Amino acid sequence: MEFASYLAGEPWSDHPACTHPLLAGVARDVNDCTSDAGRTRLAPLIPSVIGLTPDDPHVVPRVTARCIQHALPVVSQERQYILAVALLVGERQLALLDGRPLDDLEPESRDVLESVPAATKWARSFTSRAHRGTPDFARRTAPRAVSCAVEGISQACVPNPDERLFDLLTAAIEETKRWVPAPVERSVRQEVVPFTV
Repeated sequence: MEFASYLAGEPWSDHPACTHPLLAGVARDVNDCTSDAGRTRLAPLIPSVIGLTPDDPHVVPRVTARCIQHALPVVSQERQYILAVALLVGERQLALLDGRPLDDLEPESRDVLESVPAATKWARSFTSRAHRGTPDFARRTAPRAVSCAVEGISQACVPNPDERLFDLLTAAIEETKRWVPAPVERSVRQEVVPFTV
């Protein structure tokens, strides 16, 4: 993210304004949890995060969901419980935004939750209880869930954690791109200049 700030002409920072804050967090976490050997593969992705600053409210829950979907099947059981709760909470936010029933899940989220039935059962019970206050999903829950997902993959008993982290980051970038508004096309009026000899 520091190199992205440099390429974007911003002051040197790992929190550049040229990238959506949650996506920048995903990139920082992936960079920190990737091995030295795998980190060089991340460099070509740097230009692809520049200019991704959509403000659509779907971005945070959708990017969070993509990260959790990559992590949930392979992380430790303790992390599965945490991530299942975050996924259900984010899915409820998406349902509210889209005017769907609160228990209506995206197919990818439904599939990954079915792959961890014990964690899903506990998470459904936990999220159905009344809780004091409303957690700030965008500022607190989502960044923590993303970090939990990334760290969980890096510590999982899988043969290819760097590959999985690369795929997670790529999916987060692609999801963020989906919510960048299309550029407004301007019609250019062409003046007809008489041709004289």
